[in-house]
Amino acid sequence: MKRLMRIAAWLAFLLVVAISGGLLLIQGRGVSARPNPSWIESRTALLLRGWLTPPTYKGLRNPVTATVTNFAAARQHFADHCASCHANDGSGNTEMGQAFYPKAPDMRLPRTQQLSDGELFYFIENGIRMTGMPAWSTGTPEGERASWELVHFIRRLSTLTPDDLAEMERFNPASRQQIEEEQAIERFLQGEPPPTPPADPHAGHQPPPLPN
Repeated sequence: MKRLMRIAAWLAFLLVVAISGGLLLIQGRGVSARPNPSWIESRTALLLRGWLTPPTYKGLRNPVTATVTNFAAARQHFADHCASCHANDGSGNTEMGQAFYPKAPDMRLPRTQQLSDGELFYFIENGIRMTGMPAWSTGTPEGERASWELVHFIRRLSTLTPDDLAEMERFNPASRQQIEEEQAIERFLQGEPPPTPPADPHAGHQPPPLPN
């Protein structure tokens, strides 16, 4: 009995040491979202993600047939809703995607491709807590079908052609700069004068003379 108590005490001590070390490590990294998560954070997050994903979803198979029409619909959907963070090619190499903590993953790699269809569907519909991944569920059969189409599209990210990527650019959300440029062109076509630049408050004022 005493032996078991000593073992339990040592295990508790080691657990406290491990937790304390982890907290000190996190404190040293601060709350900045700029670096990549540590190996411990990444492994813990992935284990928790797999454990917390409902088992009923893991074994689901995609009920939507992979057709040319469904691919085209998913390609447009991905370009309009997902590419701002994940990029048209799924690389995650976008300004927004690289600003998250953790950064948007390259979905062409095994970490994403090895997930089951049901897991991908679950993450699209419900999002992932404590990441930048939002929940896209609309609560409708049409919305679920669109998510299953996206699962097919994600499987084909590594085989997208230059024509696919060019087509997707037509549906990417416009940036603020693009919107401002389009608004300026529209005002010009309507004959509106260009906006007057703000006056320089220092214009016409001479600097004070230097003292002798």
